[in-house]
Amino acid sequence: MTTHQSVPDATATTTIAAPAVAVWHALTDPSDIAQYFFGTQVETDWIQGHPIVWRGEWQGKPYADHGTVLAVDRPHRLAMSHFSPMTGLADEPQNYHTVTYDLAADDGHTTVTVTQGNNRSSDEVEGSTQTWSTVLAALKEHCER
Repeated sequence: MTTHQSVPDATATTTIAAPAVAVWHALTDPSDIAQYFFGTQVETDWIQGHPIVWRGEWQGKPYADHGTVLAVDRPHRLAMSHFSPMTGLADEPQNYHTVTYDLAADDGHTTVTVTQGNNRSSDEVEGSTQTWSTVLAALKEHCER
């Protein structure tokens, strides 16, 4: 995959008062994901190299984004590629983001960092950072209930 070298990654971090296995479950269970991730329906078997599809509605428009599961290291790291046809870009490797969740457990708490790579502009980094911060806040609330 070609990367946009001069554009930084988008990152967001939160600490959740829950063990890593509980946070991992929330990150990988489709019914949990739909509760905190804007109603998104995820379809995958979470096996490295297998496809992943996200379906839902964003700003009144239906979408079906897709990618590949890149890494699964339960309960420490989950990574995938991501492409959204809503960008209007061609479905080519250089137009895919990489999205990685890193989990660090500490005494019953879990720090989750999301990193989105292969961004095209600083505006995209800023918007994605805000979106991931919103998702992580909702994940935190979901896991701490």
